[in-house]
Amino acid sequence: MKSLLKKMLHIIIKKKIKISIVESCTGGLFCKLITAIPNASKAFELGLVTYSTKSKINILKVPSRIINKYGSVSEKVCSSMVKNLYKINKSDICLSITGIAGPKGGSKTKPIGLVYIGIKKGKKIIIKKNLFKNKGRLYIQNSAIYKSINLILTMLK
Repeated sequence: MKSLLKKMLHIIIKKKIKISIVESCTGGLFCKLITAIPNASKAFELGLVTYSTKSKINILKVPSRIINKYGSVSEKVCSSMVKNLYKINKSDICLSITGIAGPKGGSKTKPIGLVYIGIKKGKKIIIKKNLFKNKGRLYIQNSAIYKSINLILTMLK
């Protein structure tokens, strides 16, 4: 994954664009991996961890009615997260991740491994629903990051 991440950063730096990320279930791991790479500051603008529902409402201004209706792990919340991240700092690429990494917290309708990834580039917004195998918390987090990197690379083409 490190080489893929380096490739992503290289392209972003070469294109002279900025990326910002808001994470929930990955708990800052994506931002940590990015900032471990030299010259990341040329591309990486902002990283937020809005782990709780309260922080999604207070910091990202996700409407509580959306969370109450659809839940924190939903397409609607993921979409609101990425749109409102853009409002905060206007990065060229914004990414949001929200999901259930386990080991507890899943249900029949929202099982452990359910992760939504949102990407905004320009006016284009893509929200992807993913269901990763429940092979442990770190596996789900890493899978979400790997998928996010690939989605960003696709949008950069």
